[in-house]
Amino acid sequence: MVDLIVNFDTLHQLYRAYMPFIKPAGLFVSTSESYCLGQPLTVAYRLPGSTATHEFRGVVVWINPLGAAGGRPVGIGIKIMTEPDTHKHLIEKLLSGELASGDLTCTM
Repeated sequence: MVDLIVNFDTLHQLYRAYMPFIKPAGLFVSTSESYCLGQPLTVAYRLPGSTATHEFRGVVVWINPLGAAGGRPVGIGIKIMTEPDTHKHLIEKLLSGELASGDLTCTM
């Protein structure tokens, strides 16, 4: 059963959601649902320009509450637990030109 479904329509959305400081990989999901640190989840996501859906099991490692600093969106950061290197490669391949950007993300 999938707990969250995320569609990244643009590279900018994906850049803002990617959490490269989470090892081996992490994604931020904007959601108003309540989750707890350490909570396991199954996430399905679609990357920009793709019709394929990717799925992983993860665990909540970050929470942006309502009113988070810097106007960041409410949501959760999820550490990718299943096949993290595969998901990291898919994401970083798309973001290769963006990863050195100084643009704000949803978490930092």
